[in-house]
Amino acid sequence: MTFSDISADLKSQMPDLRGRLLANETLAPFTWFRVGGPAQILFTPADEDDLAYFLSKLPSEIPVYTVGVGSNLIVRDGGVPGVVIRLSPRGFGGIKADGDVVRAGTAALDKRVAEAAAAATIGGLEFYFGIPGSIGGALRMNAGANGGETKDVLVEARGLTRSGERVTFSNADMKFVYRNSGVDTSIIFTSALYRGQITDPEKIRARMAEVQNHRETAQPIREKTGGSTFKNPPGHSSWKLIDAAGMRGFRVGGAQVSEMHCNFLINTGDATARDIEMLGETVRARVKENSGIELQWEIKRIGIERA
Repeated sequence: MTFSDISADLKSQMPDLRGRLLANETLAPFTWFRVGGPAQILFTPADEDDLAYFLSKLPSEIPVYTVGVGSNLIVRDGGVPGVVIRLSPRGFGGIKADGDVVRAGTAALDKRVAEAAAAATIGGLEFYFGIPGSIGGALRMNAGANGGETKDVLVEARGLTRSGERVTFSNADMKFVYRNSGVDTSIIFTSALYRGQITDPEKIRARMAEVQNHRETAQPIREKTGGSTFKNPPGHSSWKLIDAAGMRGFRVGGAQVSEMHCNFLINTGDATARDIEMLGETVRARVKENSGIELQWEIKRIGIERA
C-alpha cells in the first residue's frame, strides 16, 4: 500500500527541521518480527529540540505514533497513516551514571542501561539486562522481568506533548500498573532518571548473569519474535494457560507459537503481520474456551489491515 506523499508540505511548514523526514518508508526492518507495511511519514528527529520543533509545527489532525527498537510491536500490513516517529540512539541514546542515579535517553537499550549501572556499581537495574527493548517502551509499559519492574527504580521521566511542550512526570505521576502506565498516550518520552543502590559489583554481575541465563535457556531469543505476547493474568502464567489449551507449536501461515516458550510468537520466515495477529487471536480464543480466562495483548499493534 502507498499513502499520499505529504512530506513536501510538511517540510515547507518546518524550514528549520534537522531530522530525516521520509515518505512511504517501510517499517518491517525496524521491528523484530520483520513484518508490516510503510509509514506514511517516518520522522527521525535529530534531538529533543528538533522533535519539539517538529511537533509544534505538525498539524494537529495528523496522527502520531512513536516506535523504538520494535521489539514488542506488530505493524500491520497496510502500514501506518500519519507520522511514525523513530527515536535514534544518536539523538536520544545517551546514558550517564552519577552517584546512585542513572539518566538515560529513551532510545537507549534497556540492556545498555543495566550495563552502565553495573559499571558504576549501581544495583537495582539488573532486571533491565533481560529486556530486549528501549527505555521509551519500558516507561510506557512499566517493563519488568526477573522480579523487577520499571516502577521500582524510576525517579522521573521527561517528555514532550503532542504540541511540543516539555513535561516531567514523577514516579507517582506515571500511574504505573502491571505492564502499563497511566500517562496520556500522546506523550513522547525523551529521557528517564533512575535511582538504584551502590552495591558490590560482583553481586551485580552475578545477578545479571542469572538474568541472561534465564533468557537464553527459557526464551526463543534467536528467532524473529516480539517477546512476551500476552500479559500474565492475576494468579496465572500466560504460557501455562496457552500450553494447557494445546497451542504449543500451533501455526497460522508463517507464524507459530514457540515450542520453547508458549507466550512467544515467532515468524518462521514468511509470516505476514496478519498471520501473527491472527495467531495471537486464535490463541486468545482457545485459552478463553479452555480456561475461561481472557488473555490481554502485551505486544503493541499499530496500523491498518492491507486493503
